[in-house]
Amino acid sequence: MIYNITDFGAIADGKTNNAGSIQNAIDKCSDNGGGVVYIPSGEFLSGTLLLKSNVNLYLEQGAILKSSIDQNDIINYTKDFETNTNDSGWEGGCFLCAFHSENITISGDGTIYGQGDKVFSDTDADNGYNECPKDIKGLRPRTTFFEDIKNLTVKDVTFKDAAFWTLHMAGCKNVIVDRVKILNDPRGANNDGIDPDSCKDVVISNCIIESGDDAIVVKNTIEMGKKYGACENVLINNCILHSQDSALKIGTETHTGIKNVVLANCIVKECSRGIGIWVRDGATVENIRVHDIIGSTRRYADRFSVEGHPGWWGKGEPIFISNTPRYENSTGKTGIIRNVTFENVEIDCESGIYMRCDEGCPIENIKLKDISLTMKKIGRLDSGMFDEQPSVRGKYEHEVPAIYANGIDGLLIKDFEVTKKEPYLKGWSDKEKIIKNCINVKEV
Repeated sequence: MIYNITDFGAIADGKTNNAGSIQNAIDKCSDNGGGVVYIPSGEFLSGTLLLKSNVNLYLEQGAILKSSIDQNDIINYTKDFETNTNDSGWEGGCFLCAFHSENITISGDGTIYGQGDKVFSDTDADNGYNECPKDIKGLRPRTTFFEDIKNLTVKDVTFKDAAFWTLHMAGCKNVIVDRVKILNDPRGANNDGIDPDSCKDVVISNCIIESGDDAIVVKNTIEMGKKYGACENVLINNCILHSQDSALKIGTETHTGIKNVVLANCIVKECSRGIGIWVRDGATVENIRVHDIIGSTRRYADRFSVEGHPGWWGKGEPIFISNTPRYENSTGKTGIIRNVTFENVEIDCESGIYMRCDEGCPIENIKLKDISLTMKKIGRLDSGMFDEQPSVRGKYEHEVPAIYANGIDGLLIKDFEVTKKEPYLKGWSDKEKIIKNCINVKEV
């Protein structure tokens, strides 16, 4: 069965809030056993929509489903959360959501438009570099939030200008994201591409993601981790990833566990970091495989003239692994990182590989195999800085070698090569490797 939203009164003028009409189509489709809710060509504004079991929300080519950014139109679905989650960015409500359902699909060649271009504004806070995070004004609903969905599929659609996180899946099982384009403002704060949060059995493939914040983030937020446990069995392949933070981030929110993650056959396109792995909140992160990655990483300008505003995390590291307390007064164990392999990685970069853990915060069994770095100037800033945000050390000046490893137990470096190209950046070390306080180190 096909349920065309115009048959339920939806108007394609880009101004009328069609939430009632579209929701009626979704409800009837689900109540009748499922089918396709069809969005034809045209621009349809809507407030929050609740997707339901056995519904395929299909956007025809030329269809634009436009998120309202009026507080009166957006549901704050976090009102029943048990804990203060301000640090997780839960405020703001969301546009498309679903809870405790199954067999939900978003598909078609149309566009889901978050109106992030109405939320972000450039105030030249980096003194003419035009690279720092933009200022924020108004409501910022996340584009989607799917909690506890079994058999979730998102394919072919384009997400454009998310105001906050774009595709957030929490506690979901059996997830396919395929041939999706996410085209967000490269200077938009918190406009992550895809966030698998405490999910199981996830495949993300053939996607093009452009974002200011991280392109793909595998994590355990505190609320979802309590409900659904570890995030595990995540396969990411054949993607092009651009972010002014990390292409792939694992963490920093790590409350219950993350394991069995593969990133393969991807292009990392001028990101602040290529692949970053953090633990901060007590979980074990283990069994991570990254292979056949090419691309580039660089440093972007942060805010210089505005105090108290966040900047980008990362200074051009192709690989970053960190286990350290989040705050000066953090209590409890930070967690464990172990069994991580990088193989066949070829990156142009402005910084080097960074791996560090503190006493009682272990990083174990790290393998770097067939790694080729070309250290070269890409942007307009110098090097000479380590960036561990969020951590007790934050950002600090330090000479930057091709590999920095501190405190690792079990480190294999095999077939590693580095080339430095002029003009050399200020802050680069004349040492190829700085390896400190590590045990069981083997270089081949």
